[in-house]
Amino acid sequence: MRAVAAIAFWASASLLAFAQVGYPITLWLRERVLGRGDGEGAPPDADPDDDLPSVTLIVAAYREEDVIAAKVANARALDYPQDRLTVVVSCDGSPDDTPQRARDAGADLVLENPRGGKIASQDAAVARASSDIVAFSDANAMWEPDALRRLVAPFADPQVGYVCGNVTFTSDAADPDATNQEGVYWRYEMWLRAMESRLHSVTGGNGAIYATRRGAYVVVDPIMGHDLSFPFTFVQNGWRAVYAPDARARELMVPSIEGEFARKRRMMSHAWPIVLRGGLLRLDRVPPRYAFALFGHRVLRYASPFLHVKALVAGIAWVLGGGGAVARLLLAAQLSLLGAALAAGRVPAKPLLIARYYVLTTASIAFGLLDHLRHGTQAGWAPPEGTR
Repeated sequence: MRAVAAIAFWASASLLAFAQVGYPITLWLRERVLGRGDGEGAPPDADPDDDLPSVTLIVAAYREEDVIAAKVANARALDYPQDRLTVVVSCDGSPDDTPQRARDAGADLVLENPRGGKIASQDAAVARASSDIVAFSDANAMWEPDALRRLVAPFADPQVGYVCGNVTFTSDAADPDATNQEGVYWRYEMWLRAMESRLHSVTGGNGAIYATRRGAYVVVDPIMGHDLSFPFTFVQNGWRAVYAPDARARELMVPSIEGEFARKRRMMSHAWPIVLRGGLLRLDRVPPRYAFALFGHRVLRYASPFLHVKALVAGIAWVLGGGGAVARLLLAAQLSLLGAALAAGRVPAKPLLIARYYVLTTASIAFGLLDHLRHGTQAGWAPPEGTR
């Protein structure tokens, strides 16, 4: 019994360690040993005006009357030839004044769709587009002036079908609920994304700033978000999905860790259908380098809450079965992580907040699966509280 518990613990702990530490170190060592090769994924310089493709910038909106005018103004202020840029606000049955405010702010086209979810609204806008590139953004994401030039530059490579940009999450430091540690995680995520892009392709995107070739755009199930489904689907279709770090946007994050847990729980209810039936697990359909990235970054990450539970149960069984000092030390480490997460509710010290963020966002993966299995996933969506 003791041996079985020890084996179960080490198997789970090893996979967790590889997902969080081993995988990024492997990518880092690959670049140090082999170099960056021919510069795969490196963002080229922005093209001069004469060579820029036509772009339709699509903003899906639901109850965005407070921010939509500023978003349209931000799009209009981009350093991009206006005769090659079409700004479309695609409203998802928005019950407020979002459509009129978008028109008043200068959007080229405002669609008032029946309520069907963000993806359905984006699909409707793409169906009306005639541009070379379709770009997408959230209503509360503000782009830097050169962001669109930087975002479309990688499409000069005919193998590139999808490009995601670099979003920075900001918070109001004066907000007493501003405990969210998403910024720490996101810097780590962007570091991984840059290395994955150079390896072959990214394994995830973000809703704040991304683009595809219009002819390569993929219509997915409305309950499945683009952030996870697009990169691997484009790779399966023979394209590369790359990261343009110089295409920058900023977006207000959910103030509290608890709010971030709720946001990620909702996101994971949309992600699990992609994992279970959307093709993410079909690693045989992508090049080996990219299959390695999907396994290390996505498959193991979504397995992490279950691996943590297995490691904890096995650790307890190992100690109760007569495990020695090593077993007790490892169990103490696991319990300390949980204790730190609990303590952060009373003592908001940075290390404790990071522990709480990690525990709750990891738990959100399992709760998202539970929600999907119990109630299904609806295509509808709403802006998270505190982000507008």
